[in-house]
Amino acid sequence: VTGVQTCALPICLLCLLLFAYAIAVALGAFAPPRAAAAEDPAPRSQDAASGKLFVRTLPGGELIAAPLLSTEVKIAVSGLVARAQVRQSFRNAGTDWVEGVYVFPLPENSAVDRLRLRIGERTVEGRIAEREAAQRECTAARNEGRRVGLVEQERPNMFTTSIANIGPSETIVVEIEYQDTPRFDHGAFELRFPLVVGPRYIPGNPLVASTRGWAGVTDLVADADRITPPVRDPAEGPGNPVTIEVTLDAGMALAEVRSATHRIVVTPAEQNRMHVRLADETVPADRDFELTWAPAVGTAPRAGLFVEHRDGESHLLLMIVPPDRPAPEVRTLPREAIFIIDTSGSMAGTSIVQAKAALRLALDRLSPRDRFNIIEFNSTASALFGSAQLADAEALRKARNFVDGLRANGGTEMRAALDLALDGRRDPGRIRQIVFLTDGLVGNEAALFPKIVEGLGDSRLFTVGIGSAPNQWFMTRGARAGRGTFTNISRIEEVERRMSALFEKLEKPVLTDLAARWPAGVTVEGYPDPLPDLYAGEPVVIAAKPPPGGLPVGTVVTLTGRFGSEAWSESLSLDHHAEAPGVAALWARRKIERLDETLSEGEDRIAVRAASLTVALGYGLISRYTSLIAVDTTVSRPPEQRLQTAPVPPNLPAGMQAQAVFGPSERRAQAQPQPPAPTAASAADIRNPTDAAPVQLPATATSAELQMLAGAIVMMLALFGFLWMQRRA
Repeated sequence: VTGVQTCALPICLLCLLLFAYAIAVALGAFAPPRAAAAEDPAPRSQDAASGKLFVRTLPGGELIAAPLLSTEVKIAVSGLVARAQVRQSFRNAGTDWVEGVYVFPLPENSAVDRLRLRIGERTVEGRIAEREAAQRECTAARNEGRRVGLVEQERPNMFTTSIANIGPSETIVVEIEYQDTPRFDHGAFELRFPLVVGPRYIPGNPLVASTRGWAGVTDLVADADRITPPVRDPAEGPGNPVTIEVTLDAGMALAEVRSATHRIVVTPAEQNRMHVRLADETVPADRDFELTWAPAVGTAPRAGLFVEHRDGESHLLLMIVPPDRPAPEVRTLPREAIFIIDTSGSMAGTSIVQAKAALRLALDRLSPRDRFNIIEFNSTASALFGSAQLADAEALRKARNFVDGLRANGGTEMRAALDLALDGRRDPGRIRQIVFLTDGLVGNEAALFPKIVEGLGDSRLFTVGIGSAPNQWFMTRGARAGRGTFTNISRIEEVERRMSALFEKLEKPVLTDLAARWPAGVTVEGYPDPLPDLYAGEPVVIAAKPPPGGLPVGTVVTLTGRFGSEAWSESLSLDHHAEAPGVAALWARRKIERLDETLSEGEDRIAVRAASLTVALGYGLISRYTSLIAVDTTVSRPPEQRLQTAPVPPNLPAGMQAQAVFGPSERRAQAQPQPPAPTAASAADIRNPTDAAPVQLPATATSAELQMLAGAIVMMLALFGFLWMQRRA
């Protein structure tokens, strides 16, 4: 005992020192970003005098001047078809020859079909090529000193522009064009143009370190280095200015034209046309642009048909709006509502505020006959209740308190949340609906879609995109796989309106078993295939390609379906239509998208690749297997001049907190490209993930609170032991 007493005081002092260290670490973690010391220059810095933006090539490497980027967007909308031109101007403000690399978003359904390089007064037209061949040609031209532009698809809504051999003080313009369709829902059209790629959570064990992104390749995300561009430090202020103009020819009188995301100026033109521009001359590329227009009372379309003839073949785009009809036997069934809320670090800031407000509104709409549960996830997932509970006063009180206490931190392990919610159960006495509130900023999207299909049972999954720049492809594809629909909430002011529209869909009958009937003996290839279920306010939209020779005069297409136990049908004559260039590209894009979906259903990858290549090359579209490339014939860079590759850092999405995503300022160098590993991970490393070094992930908060708590517990135990020994003495 005497020996123990003798050791108690030193142990107590040691614990006090550990506690003090924990407090110091915590204070450092919560401190505001500090300026970098002279011997450790900031990974990115702004030279105010020269207007240059610098990025570090590798940790410990030199700083080089990144190309300065500005973007002009012009969109022409005609009925259901939108044609967009995106002009990206890369200006080299440095003294070295550079290659600019910019990762940027486009709408997830866009059919990208044109590329041009503008070098002074000269224009170089791009062409479509198989992706690997385009990369080889780009590398050869780059090394020879010729200017070359390459646009590649990383995800259906994420692309990379590489423009090589930009001379000192030179500006080269890249023009990209694509086709898209506005979304029609609840009597209004919506056009969305994304402006920034948010930092993605990269799960898995590291295999190869990156030389271009802040994350290296992992066993779960094979292209992690391509989808994790270094992020501009918010301390530098927003960059990458954008101008946006929209020419709106809706084909009908409009009651309202508005934007929930940006201030706009609307100028009427002839024949119900509108010209829309930003109220500010330029805005930073830090949030999605959203434009909504509503038809005047009595002029809302019930159907529309657009046709393009290309190479002797017809392509159709048709829309039919089903009537809003009740089905009481469906509405009287009680519900089981499962709410999944993302509380990862990328949701910190305005996103978590929006998500919690949306969840509170959802709880208020539950009836006493409904059952519900709440699942939150970040680095782990947990449920409020062990199983769904009746929505009585006590359960709702606990739920509201739970929501009030939610905080955003940690990683984005979506699969764990889906495992809890999607258990494959079926309950004929209830309508089971899962509402998933998230920004969708993950890099392993493709691995999550099969999980949704496998565990869905008789549930339906509704996705709610939260924040200024959600991953819309994940949201729409996830909802489609889950036989639900998706909703975007860009600002806190939009929560009530958007959630009310979603509740209307949840509480009204679903139009199911949709099918298109064409004339007997005529085979028409239409997409989506199969047609999805529709919810209140949603139209049927089909891109179709009739057989060679087209359809005979007087052809009528009939859509059929069921509202509960009631049959529904609507017919549309194909004789009265509007000519619309771009419909063929939209059809081809939807076919490629469907081929891509079949990979999740077990289709052979080689066969899918071959079929996708045929369509993409035939219609001149970018896909996961094809790219657009433009090569100048003139050698510009002298052979003795070196070429530096510099990424153009995107802004952090508006409302997102850098510290919650990447950690304290000391750790933000992780958002820079990492040096290459000496060798790839061995097979033993892959088999034993605990032996591998942890991959650097965004949306991973600090452990300061745990450190403080652990230190306090150790200190209390030591003091208790010391006092107990004193009493024994």
